[in-house]
This record gives sequence, structure tokens and C-alpha cells, in this order.
Amino acid sequence: MIEWRQCVSGRKAVGVSEGEESNCQFQREFVMLLRRRIFGGEARARDGEEKSGAHLRLGGAERKAGEWLWAERLLQDLKYALRQMRRAPGFAATVIGTLALGIGAAAALFTVVDHVLLRPVPYKDAGRLVEVAKSSKKTSSGTMIPSWPDIEQWIEQSRSFESMAYWTGMGPHDFLVNEPVSVEISGESVSLNLFKTLGVGPEIGRDFSSASAGADADTALISDALWRGIFARDKSILGRRIRINDSFYTVIGVMPPGFKFPATAIDFPQVWVPADPARDQAEMKRANNKSMPSFYTVVARLKSGVTLDRARTEMNVVQGRVAAGYKDGDSQRDNREAVLTPYAQTLVPVDVRKALLALLGASLVLWLIAVVNATNLLLARSTARQREISLRGALGASRGRLLSQILVEGLVLSSAASLLGLGLAVLSVKLLARQLQDHLPLGAPSLMPDGWILLALLAMTLVTAAVATLWPAWRAVSAPIEPVLRQGGQQAGTARRQHVLRGLLVSAEIALSLTLLVACGLLLRSIYALRQVPLGYRIDHILVAQLDVPSYRFNGRNVVEALYKPLLERVEQTKGVQAAGLMSEVPLGHGMRLEFSLSSDGGKAPLSAVMKLASPGVQRLFGMRMLAGRYFSSEDTPGSDAKVVVNRAFATAYAPDKHDLSSVVGMEMWRLKKDKPLHIVGVLDDERQVSVAKPGRPEVELCVCQMTPDVGMYEMASFGMSLALRTERPEKEMIPQLRAMLRQAAPELERADITTMDQVVEDSYGSQRLAAHLLEGFGGAALLLCVGGLYGLLAYIVAQRTHELGIRIALGATRGNLLGLVMRQASTMLVLGVAAGGVLAWLSARLVRSFLYGVSAHDGWTLASAAVLLCGCGLVAAYIPARRAARVDPMVALRAE
Repeated sequence: MIEWRQCVSGRKAVGVSEGEESNCQFQREFVMLLRRRIFGGEARARDGEEKSGAHLRLGGAERKAGEWLWAERLLQDLKYALRQMRRAPGFAATVIGTLALGIGAAAALFTVVDHVLLRPVPYKDAGRLVEVAKSSKKTSSGTMIPSWPDIEQWIEQSRSFESMAYWTGMGPHDFLVNEPVSVEISGESVSLNLFKTLGVGPEIGRDFSSASAGADADTALISDALWRGIFARDKSILGRRIRINDSFYTVIGVMPPGFKFPATAIDFPQVWVPADPARDQAEMKRANNKSMPSFYTVVARLKSGVTLDRARTEMNVVQGRVAAGYKDGDSQRDNREAVLTPYAQTLVPVDVRKALLALLGASLVLWLIAVVNATNLLLARSTARQREISLRGALGASRGRLLSQILVEGLVLSSAASLLGLGLAVLSVKLLARQLQDHLPLGAPSLMPDGWILLALLAMTLVTAAVATLWPAWRAVSAPIEPVLRQGGQQAGTARRQHVLRGLLVSAEIALSLTLLVACGLLLRSIYALRQVPLGYRIDHILVAQLDVPSYRFNGRNVVEALYKPLLERVEQTKGVQAAGLMSEVPLGHGMRLEFSLSSDGGKAPLSAVMKLASPGVQRLFGMRMLAGRYFSSEDTPGSDAKVVVNRAFATAYAPDKHDLSSVVGMEMWRLKKDKPLHIVGVLDDERQVSVAKPGRPEVELCVCQMTPDVGMYEMASFGMSLALRTERPEKEMIPQLRAMLRQAAPELERADITTMDQVVEDSYGSQRLAAHLLEGFGGAALLLCVGGLYGLLAYIVAQRTHELGIRIALGATRGNLLGLVMRQASTMLVLGVAAGGVLAWLSARLVRSFLYGVSAHDGWTLASAAVLLCGCGLVAAYIPARRAARVDPMVALRAE
């Protein structure tokens, strides 16, 4: 028998009888009538295609019409896609919402990763910029910044760099003196060639002269933000004298808008002044009565064609010679290697980089789940439209024409989902702005989609449309036409194969969802474990204010007597304040940290410890436990014997009797001054100092009330302290009163950063908390998509098998049998998905291992809990279509068929 497609094509078949040819002629006439009366759009398109072929043969003006046939077809396909969306709004909304969820998550995380990791540093040929340091076994990072004598020899002996520049902060807190209230700025002392090394020049004025340091000794470059904000874009700013702390500088230039250096600098207005290593070294000698080198951070630009490995090899040789020049016994003789790091990599901490890449991977998994779900929906849709598609093929539409039409429909859905996903991405970034700003080095306010993000979103739209649509479209157009038209639907075998394929897709969704749920569960268990760790102090009802001391106001005076003591007395006398104290660094917070090495008894390796300053009320304020001796008291004054308090970790390593920590009390450590030895008066229990996940390190606390300008440790107090207070009143009610007291002490302190100890502890969780919160959203979205996909598949199967279910009931099957039939199908998909997901979760555990605390990356309880949650939700979703199947009326089902 002649095939339907061959018959309506108009080509005469070989070996066909006259009766069959007559039948074909009738079918051709019937098809032409249908095409013109019912499918006028496609008929006209086909007629236009035939006419355009003739026009192309004739040439001339007719050829131009044929060249635009593709545009006409595309317009027809777009109109048809919009009509299909209008006919089935529920289906369109489901597909768009599903894809938008996946695309939005991926777009949000890619926005963050692009701004933090991928975006090039805004300096010329930033790939050739490297930060140079030297190795050190005594620091946690394994590196240390070089001193000026090291840098001098590096510049003289290295040949791999076009230039080598250096910089350091002007002070811990710099102020542009601008009465009545000064402005806190970020001040940097830089080498004369720094900006030439970066490849950046001033927008207005000139750069520092590299001829000699003396020529520009008292000059300054200011940021565009400072020029616009403080000086109101004054065109006569060049040559103007400004005061920074106690020094005066002449402004010689304004840097371009948006420029900042270092790239991780906080968003304060910036000022750059020339560094003078000789002057800095002389000032340090004058302050400490001994010669001390100045330390600087070094950035260098590689010569064109010089690789990083080649420069690293050369610098190792140079640093080896430099280290050999130190005296015997000097610890710097061990720093024989140089450490070269691309400058862009130094801007992002390793843990933040790992967290962002892990979260980007999780967002891509969520996008993949959304695509699989959408593919499943489109497969169901193509199956339901199989008769329509077959009829179009029978009427003469080619497979390519049908395929392009379905792909355009998928592209329309994907485009709508991308627009909605972009909105979700922007909303997500805004909602997470606080957390992102706390943990990301480049700041969250700028994290908005730009041209690169939109380009990536366009690529994701095309990939989504292709992945989600191509397979369903190909299966739809490649199905045989005649059996579909003859039977009114798909063949049973083909339907079963499609059910199996869709079931496998749902199982894949379940596997991917389980992977995200396990990762989320591990991080949540880590956060819970961290919250259960004893901190060694109380954190409730405590406010902390970071005091950035305007040192120029207390020049020549003892800042402890002039600022800290009066302020502390005023706070302690305030109604509702139970206790107050001053610390150079609050636990888990930020502040002035000083690490030192102390020789222990028995000639063992030096003991590394942290030094802090604290006032007498700190122990009562935080509720720290004394193990031996006493804490500081009001009797510890500048005129009394110098006292020090140590913690358990220090006493354990330093005490003569390791089993009796009180044996350390009364021991002399060193001399604060020639006539003032330091004696240990008490031992505190250990506390979590830097991280909740890390045990306490050896620690030494000095009484801030005993610090005077002639004591070396006084510099820690002059840099700034943290004021902490415990209040009976709600913390928010206390903040305005505290700010008023700070303003009375010094106008600049009114803008001090004030927070609660609860927030300090929360912030200390860092990337773990950020990753956990984002994975909570990803895991919830994945669970929702997975359950929705399972429900949709089973609901479709029940609808397709209504006739079969009716026959089963008519032949004696109970409703419980039908309920079990559907539930068994759901259980099979869940078991397959959980099994595959368990393997994926096990393999991907190493990606989250570095964020875990108190739980194994292969924790069986977490995997089992996630699997039970997923299976429970899946069975609940499956029960609804299963119950519908059990309620099928056999008479209605058979009559409808």
C-alpha cells in the first residue's frame, strides 16, 4: 500500500495500480482543501515557498522576496508559539516558572562570581601584576611582607619585572582634618612609581615624580570620591593644602572616578602620599628607642613575555642571597624563598573563593534539575499533541519545518523564563546584600547584572531552549504518521517507552535533588555544631563599639587618660549598664592583634602567643572564668607594678608544673620598662578568640590602665580600642545614648561601628553561614521541582491510562490494586533516584568538606535523613494522582474511549 506522505507529495510512485493512483489523487485534492480552508497559514507559506522557487529561477526583483521567506516563517512560528501559550496558560506558566527558578539561581550566583572572581582588576594589563612576598613558617598564611632592606635588594637584583612598587597604610585610622568634624579616610603611603606600575594616571593634575623622593615629599593624590564629596568638585583643588592627621600635604592630582587602591580598600575616600622608608624607619626608632625596619606590601609588573614561573625561579635565587645576608640566629635567615601571587588572586580569601565556586556548582545543579523538569513537561506536551503534529506532517509539512516550529516555541518559553529569572536574580542579590557585603571583599552594592551577565543569560537561554526542547521536538516529528492517524493516538509500545524515559528523567531529578539536600544538611549540622561549642564567655545583651581614635586630637597627650578612662567612667555610670570594659580586640571580632614568640622553659621551641590590652571590667563583663589568681583591678595603675593575665593554653605551655596551672602565677615574663617587670597575676580559662571552630591559642593580656606613652605597648592603645558594655535595656534602645557619649568624647567617634556580640558571633561563621543559607534555598527549590516533576508524570500517566484503568476495574481489580499500581511506579522512580543520588552525594562530598565542623563529609545520618525527606515528599505527591486513578469510573472511561 502506498505511504500517506508519498501519496500527498504529488510524486508518482512506480508500480502503482490505477485504483491506487486514483485514490492518491483524491487524497491530494482533499489535502489541498484542508490546507487552504483550515490551515491557511501553512498553505500560504508552502505556496509562497513554491512561488519563491519560481521567483529565484526568474531572478530580478522576485529573488528579493524569496530571501526574506525565513523571516516570514519565523514570524509565523512566533505567532503560533504565542497562540499555543494562550491556549494552555497553565502549562506555559509551569514551564516558565520551573525554568525561571533554575535560571534565576544560576544568574544570581554567576553575577556574584563574575564581580568577585572573574572580573579583571581595573588596572592596565592586570594579568602581569603580581604581589611579591617571602615565605615564613611562623605565620598561618605561610608568607610575610618584606622589610625595606629586602625590597631594596629585590629591586636591584631582579630582572624579570618592568617595575616594582610598594605601599603601606599611613596609620591605623587616618582623618582628613576638616573642621568642625573631620572625615575618616583610607590613607596609603606609596612608592613614587606605584601608579606607573599599575598603568593608571590622574584624571586631573599629575602623578608623583619618580626622579626623587624629596621633590614630592609633602604632596598627595586624592580620590575622585573625596574630590566630589568633601571638596564639591572644586576646580582649584590642585595646589591646595590639606591636613591629614598631624601632617600637611599639597594636592597635585585627582585619580579617575571609581579608582581605588588597594582594590580591597574599604569604601572610604582615599588619599595617597609618597612613602619615605628612611623617614618611617627614623620615626619608628624614635618611638621605640631602637632601629626597626619598615615593612611594605610589594606589587610588581612582569616584563612582556616573562612567565610567572620564570620570575618565581629568579626571585627564589635573589631571596636566597638576601636571607643569607642576615646574622646568625636571625629568624629571617630561614625565609629563603619568594612567594609570587597574581595580584587578582590576593584580593579574595581562599575560603570565600571555595565557597563561591561550590555555590556556583550548586546553582548549576538546580538549573539542570529545572531543565530536566521542563524537558519532562515538554515530552508530555509533545505526546498530547502527537496527533496534531502527525496531521501537519500528513498535510505536507516537512520534518525540518515542524522541528523549527517546536524549537521556536521552546525558545519563546525559555526567553520568558530568562526575563523572569533575571528579575529573581536581581531580587535575590538585593535580599542577600547584607550577607554578601559582610563576606565578599569587593562589596555587594555593586553586584548588579551588567552586559557580561546579560550575555551569559542569553547563552543560558539558548542552551536551555535547546536542551529542554530538542529531544521532545525530535521525538514528536520522527514518530510514524500513519499509525497515529489510524489509531487516534500513539501505539502502546511507544507510549510505554515514553513513560520509561520520563520516569528515568524524574529519577535523575531525584538524584540531583538528593545531592543538594545532603550538602545542605551537612552545612546545617555544621552550623548547629558550631552553635553548641562553649565560647568561654557570655554574649547576651552586650554592645560593642569599635573606636577609631582620631590620634591628631590627642597628640602629645596620654590617650588612655584623656579619652578611654573618662569615657569608660561615663558609660559605667549610665543607667541600665551592668558592666563595661575596653579591649584591643573583642573575642571573634576585629581589632589590633599582636603576635609574639616567647622562649619557654627547658630550651624548647619558642611559644607563639597573642597579646591584647584590656581594662579591669572585661572579665566581669564577659563572665570569663578565672582558673587561678585574679584579674585586673582598679589598683592596677601606671604607678603600680605591671600586671599580666594569661590563659589556660599559655599557662599549660609555660608553667613550671604542668599539672598545677597556679604555679605560673607570680612569675616574671619580661620588663614593660627597665624598672617595671611584668608579673603574671591570674590565669583565665580558654576562649574562642578568632574562630568558633578553632580552640584557644596562648594569650597574654595587659592592663590598658597601665599603658603610658613611654611604654612600647602603648601603640596598641593609641591605634584604637573596642568599647563593650552589658545592658539591662534592649540593645537598640541603648545605641543612641551610646553614640551621644561617644560624640561627647570626640566628634569623630559618633560614627563608630556599633554592633551586638550576638552579631559578632554570627559574622564569625563567615562563608559557612553564607553557603548554608544559600544551599537552604537551592535545596528547597530542588525539592519543590523534584516533587512537582513526580506529581506531573504520575498525573499524566493516570490521564493517559484512564481507559486501561477502567478495563481493569471492569475485570475485577479493586481500587486498592489501582492505588498500589501507581504508588509502585512512584516508589520505583524514588528508589532509583535515591540510589543514584547517594552515589553522587558521596562523590561530591569533598566539595563541602572544608566548610564542615563536627560532622563527617560522608555522614550516614545526614544522607539517610535527606533520603527519607525526599521519599516522604515524593510519596505524598504521588498519592494524589494514585487516589485519582483509584476513583476512575469504568463506565465513564469506556464510554469516553
